[in-house]
Amino acid sequence: MSAHKTRKARITLAGLGILVVGALVGGGVTALTVLGGDDDSRPGTASPSRSTAPTAAGPSSPAHGRQAEMTPDRARKLVLEKPTGQTDGLSTGFSEGPVGAISAAVHFWEEYAFLDDRKARQQLEAIVSPDAGGYVDEQVSEVRTLRENAGLPPSGGTPAGITFSTTVNAVRATSLTGTEGKVVQVWMNYDRYATQADGSPDDEPLKDEATDLLLKWQNGAWKITNEPEYREKRSFPRAYFPDSNVSWADGWQQVRHAG
Repeated sequence: MSAHKTRKARITLAGLGILVVGALVGGGVTALTVLGGDDDSRPGTASPSRSTAPTAAGPSSPAHGRQAEMTPDRARKLVLEKPTGQTDGLSTGFSEGPVGAISAAVHFWEEYAFLDDRKARQQLEAIVSPDAGGYVDEQVSEVRTLRENAGLPPSGGTPAGITFSTTVNAVRATSLTGTEGKVVQVWMNYDRYATQADGSPDDEPLKDEATDLLLKWQNGAWKITNEPEYREKRSFPRAYFPDSNVSWADGWQQVRHAG
């Protein structure tokens, strides 16, 4: 695992009164918060779905002024592709190209069984590249550590009566293979909520968290990888704020699922 800074995520398990302290770390799945601190100063790169280069019109033109004022909240949302199938608890069937990579990343993160080691293994084995040696075991180990930090047995399912929902708000995608776009780094800003059996909400949901995935187009599907040759090309975004023109210029785009 690289030496970049991480902040441990807090997850309240509603109905149990247990505070989970932990982070899902390793390879391309890194539970990071990049809001504030040194992370804000790390350079970002453009999204493959649009260019952040200055327009030819020049800095004083109305077009440039409108672009400078653009924010993720004002811009048109990126519509995710609909999956065409389900395999081992994950949505599948996304197209080659940046939108397909982003769609695969978002669906995986929203569906990932981060607190159920057996289901997590099943999901990971379905989506992790065979070139990412040892990655599945590393991630399952992190799930078990997270469970132990919550006072749960290291192996098992989500505690009875509790459901979790993860919502990805925005993404920042970067091709790591130039114009080919065969390997894409996808940063995601997300919220995670717990709900008790009676429907009462979590008092301390995770808000404005960030994580990144490296996805490789392989054998007709997007696969998660952690190969060193791609990890060393990773970039780190500026903080995501929906009303920030800096966030927009850095490549952040809000997303929505296809209706």
